Amino acid sequence: MTRAPSSITAREADEQVSGRAAYRAVIDRLSKASVDKHWEPYRDIPWDDPEYRVDPADPRWELPGVDKLGGHPWYRARTPETRAAIGLWRVATAMKIGLQFENLLKRGLLNYAYRLPNGSPEFRYVYHETIEEGHHGMMFQEFVNRTGMPIRGMPRPLSLVAQVAPLIPLISTELFFVFVLGGEDPIDHVQRKVLKDDRPHHPLEETIMRIHIAEEARHISFARHYLRNRVPRMPAYRRLMLGVAAPLILGVMARIMLAPPGAMIRHFRIPPNVVAEVYLRNPEARREIRDSVGRTRELCVELGLVNRFTRRLWRAMGIWAEPRAAGR
Repeated sequence: MTRAPSSITAREADEQVSGRAAYRAVIDRLSKASVDKHWEPYRDIPWDDPEYRVDPADPRWELPGVDKLGGHPWYRARTPETRAAIGLWRVATAMKIGLQFENLLKRGLLNYAYRLPNGSPEFRYVYHETIEEGHHGMMFQEFVNRTGMPIRGMPRPLSLVAQVAPLIPLISTELFFVFVLGGEDPIDHVQRKVLKDDRPHHPLEETIMRIHIAEEARHISFARHYLRNRVPRMPAYRRLMLGVAAPLILGVMARIMLAPPGAMIRHFRIPPNVVAEVYLRNPEARREIRDSVGRTRELCVELGLVNRFTRRLWRAMGIWAEPRAAGR
């Protein structure tokens, strides 16, 4: 059994990959890392260890500070069992949406790989990533199953619309990898914040998050380096189209990943005014959405995808923040 990382895995560093040799070296390094350090859900997670049993009343499921509902008087007035159940529902929904997103991602990656030529270094890495995402889907679904809760994940209409996502690589691989970052970066952002707080975490949740963060660091790095290599060589009109699409995709994806599940609101009868106070009118909640795409936003600025016009779209989607000063 391979132990999950004992500390939060560092994010992969960005490298200059304008030249083909430098870009290939990054892809080869990521492929080697997938061989050297990977986990399998039914070998490396002790599901049947009594310490890993999922008890809906376990106080460790109570909402963390990153979820603003956790500090609201309505939530604090619930019984400990109800607070724990709400927190568990939230975690399970995030995992269900995560596995649904990764299902779309895997199909898109395979569509991308289908057309790669012989000798392409991307082919091997894409298959490493597809296998790892398959493992993530299995561990997420196993977690959901063990909660015993009726978790649905994405709303049905959104799930139907999302079926077009795997076709994006047939139109634009650059647009597809913006979509990839739109799903992966918000989850990575939240999971890292959760693991850095001072609360005790359930060992099953913590193990899953640590494995996910460690492998997603490579997946995010591949998408970022792919865009850093390809976008500067795109024709101007295609860069403009990508610059228009990026804030729309990122704004929608961040909300899908971070929004409170409607089924949870209905099941626990959370009053509409509480939902509005916590998630809709709360500046902290809006900042969380904005911060969750911060690294991708900075990448888009670096790649010249943000101009006077597209910046308005970033602001309209509620995900714009001025770039950090150099050295900060």
